[in-house]
Amino acid sequence: MTKTISTTARGQDVLRNPLLYKGTAFSPAERRLLGLSGLMPSEQNTQDQQAIRFYEKLEQTPEPIDKYRSLMALQDRNEHLYYRVLTDHLYELMPIVYTPTVGLATQRFSAVFERGRGIWITPEHRGRIGEVMASAVGDRDIQLAVVTDNESILGIGDQGAGGMAISIGKLALYTAGAGIDPARTLPISLDVGTNNRDLLQNDLYLGWPRERLTGTDYDSLVEEFVEAFQSLFPDALLQWEDFRKDNALAIMERYRQRLLSFNDDIQGTGAVALAGLFSALRIKKENLRDQRIVILGAGAAGLGIARQIEAALLLEGVKSDQMYQHIAALDSQGLLVDDQNFRDEYKRDLAWPGKFATKHGLVEDRSLEALVAAYKPTVLIGTSGQPGAFHESLVRTMTGNVSQPVILPMSNPTANSEATPEDLVRWSDGQALIATGSPFAPVTHNGRTIEIGQGNNVFVFPAIGLGALLAGASEITDTMITQASRALAGQITEAELARGLLYPDVSRLRDVTAHCAAAVAEQAFAEGLASNKKPESMLDAAFAAMWTPDYPEFV
Repeated sequence: MTKTISTTARGQDVLRNPLLYKGTAFSPAERRLLGLSGLMPSEQNTQDQQAIRFYEKLEQTPEPIDKYRSLMALQDRNEHLYYRVLTDHLYELMPIVYTPTVGLATQRFSAVFERGRGIWITPEHRGRIGEVMASAVGDRDIQLAVVTDNESILGIGDQGAGGMAISIGKLALYTAGAGIDPARTLPISLDVGTNNRDLLQNDLYLGWPRERLTGTDYDSLVEEFVEAFQSLFPDALLQWEDFRKDNALAIMERYRQRLLSFNDDIQGTGAVALAGLFSALRIKKENLRDQRIVILGAGAAGLGIARQIEAALLLEGVKSDQMYQHIAALDSQGLLVDDQNFRDEYKRDLAWPGKFATKHGLVEDRSLEALVAAYKPTVLIGTSGQPGAFHESLVRTMTGNVSQPVILPMSNPTANSEATPEDLVRWSDGQALIATGSPFAPVTHNGRTIEIGQGNNVFVFPAIGLGALLAGASEITDTMITQASRALAGQITEAELARGLLYPDVSRLRDVTAHCAAAVAEQAFAEGLASNKKPESMLDAAFAAMWTPDYPEFV
C-alpha cells in the first residue's frame, strides 16, 4: 500500500528535509503542490533509477572512508533513497556504515563533519537537559534512541564527540534490519569530555574540550539525562552503546528496570555469541549443558557472553551454583579464581572456586595454555582483542581432545582477532567450527570452501529492539535475549550450515530479524512484562511494523 504524507512545508523547506526530499522522483503534481516547480530538472525518475545511479557512482569510489562520506551525504539529503541503497546492498555496505569503516569515521569526526544529526548533551546543559532535548526533537514521536558517552569505541577507545557516528550507524542498522522508522529514531552523544590528548590539543576538535567527568558529577548528569528521556519519550527504547566497562555495567544494572533499555556491548554481544554456539551445537547434535566453555577476555563483551550462556544453561536445568563447571573465564592475568583479589567486582561472579581449579591442577600456572590442556574445553571464545592469542599449539591441543572444537574469535576490528580462520582451519585439519567477530574471506581446505560467518550484533540488537517495542515491554530480561539467540540459530538453513556458516546470510536480515523479534515479544508476554494487546500472529505483527524505504506520495 502506498504511503502518503501531509505536510505544510513548501519549496526550499521540502528540499532541505531529508525525510521529505525525493529528488527527481517528485511527480509533476507533487512539484506543483509543494512549490517545487523549476527547482529541479524536468524529467521524473523512479527510485529504482535513482538507486542505480547512486550505486554506480559509489562503485567508482575506491576508499571505504570516501564511500562512508558519500553515503552519509545521501542520508542527509534523502533518507528514503539512502535506506533503499543500503538494504539493496546490505552485505557490501554494512562494513561501510558500521564496523570497521565507522571506526575510522569516528576518529576523523571533526575533520569530516558536515551536518549535525542527533543531540549532543554536554555538562554545560546540566539543569536543562530536558529543555535542550525537547527543543532539538520538536514534535517528533521518538520510538528508539542509541546513546553513547564515546569512551570505549570499537576497540579504539575514547573518541570524544566523534562517538556520535556510532549512534548514527547503529540506528541505520535498526532501520535496515528491523524497519524502525528513521523519523522516530534519535542518536545521542553524552559529550562529557575526553581524555584523548590528541583531541584536546586539536584546535579543530568539535567536542566539549575538557577532561572527562567522573564520579558523582558523571552519575548525576546521566541521571538527569535518563529522567529527561523518560519524561519526553515514556514508551521509547534506549540502547546504551560504547560505555567503558565499569560504567556500562553499573548503568545497565541501575536503569534496566526503571527504563526500557539494554546494553548492546554486553547483552547484544552475549546474544550473538550464544547464537553462534547454538548453531554449532546443531551441527554437533549436542546440548549446551554438555559443553566446557572457555572465554578469553573478561571485559564487557566477555561478561555479556558468560551471562547469556548462564541464562541459557538455567533453561536447560543447570543450577546457578554449578555454572563454574561449564564456563571458565580469563582476563589478562589468567584464569579467574576466587582466591584472587579483583579490582572489578563482577569478575568474582565469573571466577572458579579455588578447589575446582586445584582439582584440574591449575594452581601456579593458570594461563590459557594450561587451562586448555587441563580442562579440555569444547568451546573457545575470544573477546580479548589480542591478535594471535589462539595460536597453533593451543588449537592443536584443543583439537586433540575434541573432535569438532567450536572456536569463536569475536574481537574486532579484524586486526584484533585472536586468530584468522585460515589458520584455525589448517591447525584443526578442517575440524573446527568457526565464526568471527570481524569479516573474513572464505577458506579452502582439501578442496572444500568453508565460509566464515560473522557474529555481528546486527543479527540481534534490531530484533531485541523491535520485539520489545512490539510487546510494549517494561523491561528487557536475559531470557528475552536468550530467546532471540535461539531464534537466530533456528533461522540458519541447512544449506548455510553446510557452507560452514554459523550465522545466516546477511542478505536475509529483515526476515531473520522478524522471526527473532517475534521470539523476544512472545517471551515478554510469557513473563508478564508486555503492555500491548497480543496479536494473533506475532510474526505477522513484526513484518507489519517494519518501515520500508518506498517513497510516499504527498497529499
